[in-house]
Amino acid sequence: MPAESSQTFCAEWKPESILERADWSRIFGRVAPVEIDYGCGEGAFLIAQAQKNPERNFLATERLVGRVEKVCRAAERLGLNHVRVLRMENAYTAQFLVPPESVATVYVSFPDPWPKRAHQARRLVQPEFIDSVREGMQRGGELRLKTDDLPYFQWMEKVMASAKGWQREEWVEDEGYPITNFETRFIAQGLPIHRSLYRKI
Repeated sequence: MPAESSQTFCAEWKPESILERADWSRIFGRVAPVEIDYGCGEGAFLIAQAQKNPERNFLATERLVGRVEKVCRAAERLGLNHVRVLRMENAYTAQFLVPPESVATVYVSFPDPWPKRAHQARRLVQPEFIDSVREGMQRGGELRLKTDDLPYFQWMEKVMASAKGWQREEWVEDEGYPITNFETRFIAQGLPIHRSLYRKI
């Protein structure tokens, strides 16, 4: 269990400089494997995963202020002092703030699909983003992609097929594996969930 109470830490990470790479040991106050949830939304997956894995550090990114505040309150209330939430663009975080070869696992769950052709350049999963994720990941680290949108999933597969240094592996979820708020809604509607797991080689 976390060593500190919910009253002794602030879950929101506000970098002193957005031009310098993160120092995980300073941010989390300890050395432990780091997992990043890019675009954590309302934080259901992040909080559940952090509760199940107190031996790991978790960073979540989110742009919307209300969501950041909600996730921070939940982490602080539960005493999850190994959770930090960053209000920052995902692509910028991956490219400029994450230190090289320092992350064990990356999650990208149900990102905005931007279905219109004219807007597809706004999709998070782009070759540049995947290259940045790989640079920040330890050898053997995992990238887990999830979406309910089949066209976007096909887009993800195309991007990953052209990216170097990844090996696709089977993703088998254990019973009780945490899911996002979006996934809960999609499952209730009977919608299929598309997922893929890639390992850095």
